[in-house]
Amino acid sequence: MTYWVRFQHSSITGFGTISQSEISVHDGEMFGKSRANGRRLALSDVELLAPTEPSKIIALWNNFHALAAKLNVTEPEDPLYLLKAPTTAAPPNAVVKRPVSYDGKVTYEGELGIIIGRTCSGVSVDQAHECIFGYTCVNDITAADIIARDATFAQWARAKGFDSFCPFGPVIASGIDPVKLVVRTILNGEERQSYPISDMIFTTQQLVSKISHDMTLLPGDLICCGTSLGVGSMKESVNKVTVAIEGIGELTNEFRP
Repeated sequence: MTYWVRFQHSSITGFGTISQSEISVHDGEMFGKSRANGRRLALSDVELLAPTEPSKIIALWNNFHALAAKLNVTEPEDPLYLLKAPTTAAPPNAVVKRPVSYDGKVTYEGELGIIIGRTCSGVSVDQAHECIFGYTCVNDITAADIIARDATFAQWARAKGFDSFCPFGPVIASGIDPVKLVVRTILNGEERQSYPISDMIFTTQQLVSKISHDMTLLPGDLICCGTSLGVGSMKESVNKVTVAIEGIGELTNEFRP
């Protein structure tokens, strides 16, 4: 298993692999040819960035059996998804602020994220694993009251599209099998979500395959696998949210109204 990060150090952006509290700096391209250059940096001496700069962020809805049952909705025959703007990407430890144009309910959604590692279009399920670089933690933040504000059009993209509304990271874990993973979300020290990835309606390979038949996926693109039970509002003056997936890591951010 390998853990990849992007970082900023002395005004220079770089990438590498992390082991405990030390980064092995790499040259080249994360999704191409790369090699360790022998330089090592202490994690405490760098600022971690979002681990990729995605050309698009794809967010799933209704992708867990348990949530579909609770909402009493039919499980989809194909993945249901929307696109979040690339400007929603935010790094670990970022402070996410309430949009000035919105004063309603804002919710957290702890999720598993798929990072695409190579260009793929129309791939089969069996080929999909070759397109997956690794996995990360995601908080798919939502301005929930906007979705149904206009009775003629569900505004999913706007509700989830505000700047910094998609923190992800801190690492990309490659060489990991996501089936046995559990996503936990902790809000202000209290666990609010704990659900197994094995409950997904569409597996990670199925998602990549099916979505690649709709659009070309590019290296660095992020697929947010959807969330399950336990989504809730962030109501305090300062809300500390941690999305923890054992085997990947912990993504922590603050949301401030």
